Amino acid sequence: MPGYVRAGNSQPAWLFPFVVITVLILSVLPLARLAMVGIAAFANGGVIDVLSAPSLWSATYYTLVTSILGTIISLVVGCLFSFLLTLTDIRGKGLLSFFFVLPMMIPPQVTALAWVQLSGPSSPLLKALAIAPPLGSPQPLYSVGGIALLYGVQHAPLVYLALRAGLMTLPRDGVEAARLSGASSFRVFRDIILPLSLPGIIAGAAISFVSCTGNFGIPAILGIPASIFTLPTLIFTKFSAFTSRTFGDVAVLSAIIAMISVAGLMIQDRALRGRDYRVIGLSGASAAFELGAWRFAFTPLLWAILFFMLAAPFFALIAGALVPAYGVPLTFKTMSLHAFEEILFRQAVTRTAFVNSISLAGATAVCLLLVTVLAAYMLTRRKDAASRIIASLIEIPHSLPGIVMAVAFILVFAAPIPFLHISLYGTIWIILIAYFSSFFAISLKPVVSAFHQLDPALEEAARLSGAGFCRRLSDIIVPLIAPAAGASVILVFLIACNELTISALLWSAGTQTLGVAIYNLDDSGSSDLAAALSVLVVLMVVVLMLLLELLTKRLPKGVVPWRN
Repeated sequence: MPGYVRAGNSQPAWLFPFVVITVLILSVLPLARLAMVGIAAFANGGVIDVLSAPSLWSATYYTLVTSILGTIISLVVGCLFSFLLTLTDIRGKGLLSFFFVLPMMIPPQVTALAWVQLSGPSSPLLKALAIAPPLGSPQPLYSVGGIALLYGVQHAPLVYLALRAGLMTLPRDGVEAARLSGASSFRVFRDIILPLSLPGIIAGAAISFVSCTGNFGIPAILGIPASIFTLPTLIFTKFSAFTSRTFGDVAVLSAIIAMISVAGLMIQDRALRGRDYRVIGLSGASAAFELGAWRFAFTPLLWAILFFMLAAPFFALIAGALVPAYGVPLTFKTMSLHAFEEILFRQAVTRTAFVNSISLAGATAVCLLLVTVLAAYMLTRRKDAASRIIASLIEIPHSLPGIVMAVAFILVFAAPIPFLHISLYGTIWIILIAYFSSFFAISLKPVVSAFHQLDPALEEAARLSGAGFCRRLSDIIVPLIAPAAGASVILVFLIACNELTISALLWSAGTQTLGVAIYNLDDSGSSDLAAALSVLVVLMVVVLMLLLELLTKRLPKGVVPWRN
């Protein structure tokens, strides 16, 4: 068909405009609208009122302090696990890595709720073990330190993954040469491993800081009861008390969050600028240290950290779900499955939340896959500046805090769509489109990795034989990238199903998601129902991660985060 395929290229003529229009709708339009409202607020003098409010400076202070402290904690824990699991002969690496990445996949509000159930004088589990603090003691997590601690727990896997990616490329022959020269293990680590690890450490710190800055679930559960507001929770409270100035105010606040996030990434870029970390020679994790007798110290240490990060909070969450109310000790007399029966069979809100979350996550994962297959094809076949710009625009919504993207989409769809006269605000469709924008980059990465491993000669031979684009796509490309496509669907479904930050601002009656339902149940005092729903969410996360584990052998490297 004339004009269907570009001359000298296997791409159909419509593919590039299709990807461009998709990126404009999902990335450029909401961010441009956010910028326009912020500029309008500045022109009308609204910025002065926002900047002069004590609540802004208090929220900014708490955002920065908790984010910096949380980043430090995540660096310490993430680096420890990354160095030991990547460079040593410690046993059980697969299980340790799987469990260590798990907190990153669990919704932050579930993490906060589990730790609240674990600590303080009203903890059902601690009361059952007779080790609860005396009544009247403060809940230690309702503090800046408590928020920072859980930031560290939630985001330590991000540091682990960023650092491990660099450790996997260390010069194996360089390490072996240093050993043969008589250098001790400590000397090799200090003079070779640590300097070459700086890019991964700095990247992990930057990612952790940006994630802490935009985290909503943890400061909402731990901060609001103690009147500790971060910028995301301040935006949430402003929407709760809606006025004629709300849109302008939250646009300015969102811009401040975005600037803090960009500043963190710029510091990363500045720290790495001028440094040349290229290595020559063979690379790989086989450049490992033998722990010897130290194995008996480090192995229990890692498992002990995982116990306090995962197992103890999860047991506390189960205990909180089995008692009739928060503060009741767990005994055989108080133990009951009433909360699980309530949320599964009696509570219409939780059933609606299950349906909404699974439907939204499933639709997001499948619809995005259809788009990302075409986008990945275009991005890997074109080697020009336009494709690099498009790839960067796809990454921006995922890099920004979810609260910023939620505000951007509210501003886009607050009024009916021109010409169509259809309003998406207050419907489930606005959440779906926001999910498309935020999770586009997650869906794209595994598929792009698979395309990079394809031999273009297969498709070229089919094209020369007269096969059209759709035929080549269905008969050659899709079967070869199917495992990566499956991983993409599971990853997006896993993250979207447990999302809170975006839906916390976009939900309305009848469109609650699981994340919103858990937060609302806890906020209304139904801690047993919130705990029971959280237990089911954690089990769902583990099942989905195990499905990814089963696909590991058929996937490109790096698609499954916890696998080497």
